[in-house]
Amino acid sequence: MVTARPGEAPVILVADDSQANCELLAEQLHSLGYRSLPAYDARSALAAVQEHLPDLVILDVQMPAGDLGVHDRSAGYEVCRRIKQDPATARIPVVFITALNESSDRLQAIEAGGDDFLAKPHNRLVLGARVRSLLRLKTTSDALEESFKRLRELERVRDDLMKMIVHDLKTPLTSILATLELLGDGDLGPLEQIQRAAVHDAMTRSDELLNLIDDLLEVRRIEETSIALTLEEFDAASLVDDVIRDSASRFEQEHTTVHREFEGTPRIRGDRQLLRRVLINLVQNALVHSARPIDLWFASAHDPAGVRLTVRDSGPGIAPEFHEVIFRKFQKGATSRVPTLRTSGLGLTFCRLVVEAHGGRIWVESAEGEGSAFHVVLPVDPPSRSMRLEGAS
Repeated sequence: MVTARPGEAPVILVADDSQANCELLAEQLHSLGYRSLPAYDARSALAAVQEHLPDLVILDVQMPAGDLGVHDRSAGYEVCRRIKQDPATARIPVVFITALNESSDRLQAIEAGGDDFLAKPHNRLVLGARVRSLLRLKTTSDALEESFKRLRELERVRDDLMKMIVHDLKTPLTSILATLELLGDGDLGPLEQIQRAAVHDAMTRSDELLNLIDDLLEVRRIEETSIALTLEEFDAASLVDDVIRDSASRFEQEHTTVHREFEGTPRIRGDRQLLRRVLINLVQNALVHSARPIDLWFASAHDPAGVRLTVRDSGPGIAPEFHEVIFRKFQKGATSRVPTLRTSGLGLTFCRLVVEAHGGRIWVESAEGEGSAFHVVLPVDPPSRSMRLEGAS
């Protein structure tokens, strides 16, 4: 294989059915500091590209097509198309040099994927300028592709490490919670009021950490496989009441004032447990991003697309440039004022994945200093089958 190693001159394949033209181009390229390979028909040109992976290809349009299934007059276009269709060679620049000089010829060169077009007789200096420009572009493109591959590999390693850590964390944390529950119930002896309050606070924070671990595992499971919804029908008010009841002690600790606003009693068909966790995450998001007590509103209403659930707060708000970013994995807005367990950037990612699995959508309306309103719209009939979600990462 004749490929350019670091420090060596780039290799350029010259494909022309005229040996004289190939030799002329080879001399010109050599004078410009490049190495060249000749090919005299379409089939040998493709074979040389596959074997040598040249840094650039110079093609004549008219050459023997062989068994490519096209006329000799357009064989060069077919060679270019096949080069560009193969992922292994798609980034190799292709320059057409031909006596054909009509607009239709240039159009066919572009449609075939050609990167440049020179008319015969060509100017050596112009040829050199075009080749240098395309080779610089290819070098940059190759570097970006390599960086992208390394980034994807680092992401894979990071995700594998994350899975290992969260699995290892869950077992001891479950034991801690069990012990705290025994303490809180007095099974290990009576507690003073201040001790009971401390145990209760430790249990609350441990539950938050366990929820975070569950989010990590759930997000990864959804990304890697698919999510199967356990569908049932229930009314929105009962779902909100469950969330308010489950969060009552947290609301008391944070001095949060809770409001309920329901327009009728809309019914929801969905996975109750997953949707409950969505609302819990939205509540957590509101509480941890405010340094002072807030008001929190839960609302539900009929929507043209189905049912709308809203969690609105009187917190610090979110700048418009973060409205989309906060739903991406490991991304956070710039409004967090309080260091807390729930700032991993996964809570809202989990919400988005679950809502999209229901065929719905989630978004935020907010401005800095004006609080935030997270809206979830769920369809009347969500998908009943498992769904593979795209763009989760």
